Amino acid sequence: MLIQFKVKNYRSIKEEQILSMVKSKGKELEETNTFPSPEKKKPIKLLSSATIYGPNASGKSNLLKAMQTMQKIVLNSDSKIKRGTKLPVTPFLLDSETKEQPTEFEIIFISKNVRYQYGFMLNDEIILEEWLYAFPEGASQTWFEREYNQDEDKTDWYFGSKFTGNKKIWSESTRENALFLSTAIQLNSEQLEPIYDWFSDNLHVLESTARLDPGFTYNLYQKEKYKTKINDFLTIADLDIEELNITEEDFDSSKLPSDMPKDLKDKLCEDMKDKKLLDVSSVHKNIQGEDVYFDFNEESDGTRKFIAFIGPWIDTLERGNVLVIDELHDNFHPLMVKFLIELFHSKEMNTNNAQLIFTSHETSVMTQEIFRRDQIWFCEKKNKATELFSLIEFKPRKGVTDIEKSYFSGRYGALPYFSNIERAMGVQYVDGK
Repeated sequence: MLIQFKVKNYRSIKEEQILSMVKSKGKELEETNTFPSPEKKKPIKLLSSATIYGPNASGKSNLLKAMQTMQKIVLNSDSKIKRGTKLPVTPFLLDSETKEQPTEFEIIFISKNVRYQYGFMLNDEIILEEWLYAFPEGASQTWFEREYNQDEDKTDWYFGSKFTGNKKIWSESTRENALFLSTAIQLNSEQLEPIYDWFSDNLHVLESTARLDPGFTYNLYQKEKYKTKINDFLTIADLDIEELNITEEDFDSSKLPSDMPKDLKDKLCEDMKDKKLLDVSSVHKNIQGEDVYFDFNEESDGTRKFIAFIGPWIDTLERGNVLVIDELHDNFHPLMVKFLIELFHSKEMNTNNAQLIFTSHETSVMTQEIFRRDQIWFCEKKNKATELFSLIEFKPRKGVTDIEKSYFSGRYGALPYFSNIERAMGVQYVDGK
């Protein structure tokens, strides 16, 4: 469960920006759109979803990229990021001061019913700071802190009394461009497993819905338990598809193009050795009620994208994960977007308190019938830098304010600005023509 994400000095983000999933004081849609954290002491109410609006190039995607970058560094820090490898961060470059300053990520989340606060500060060469605090009994426990001492060119370490294990070995094994969290996990720290596993198993960031691979859905569909659920989704979505027909066949090198380079063909054959290929078709009913099979590639982009979506959507709802999606509206009808969102607001479908965070330009769902006021966020550029802010700051009247209309009237900002097109194109008029 995500409580809060914070980022500073990353791409278009200059100053610290915070996305919070903590419920505000409002009581609206409390039964459907919020849930209590599972902590034994001092539980809080969290939001089931959050949406972010704003013009193109406002930095919406960069906010989600920041979350994904943090995740990648955690998961790759001790395996794919070797000594001397540049770290994948780009600071805010439109200020001569910030382009020389570090990037900072911090996230607060719940894993195995315990709240954790974890973050790190870095540039593209080294980890400058890293910290982890745990709240197993409601009160903060410092598990570890590290800070690079530039004057002495070494890292200073602090370990709290509640943090156990081979701390000396783990810290000495941590490279300057690697995270202690990732290193200690590789060296069998059981205490840190819930933190690492949350990044690995519970946080899913989709950069582009257009590139979503349907293979995950296909694999789920071959299990009877999920086949029924996916068929139900197809029916509810009214795609005129009865079911999917998935068959396996052996890889046949004779079907490869005859003009394919030998080296490439040999590598492909080696990679596909002993693997199965899936042949997928969609089953429709004709007017006479007979089955008609369509090659999956013959379906519309929207249909293929929705089917690719079903697997991750069902898996997220079932496991109680956090799903982060850029531009959810792509290729989807507004009612489809509404349907997908409301699955996260349904206590019957979302039984394990999964969370959805997405960017969108689809304003038809920007209503108080679908979202609480604290679930709607805006992004815009100020002084060339991204700023993130909540609808709550504008104090719209509960159940009264037409949020979509107010947004388009410019009340909340975060709208694209178009200069006079004739002037921009250099068009000149003579005699009123």
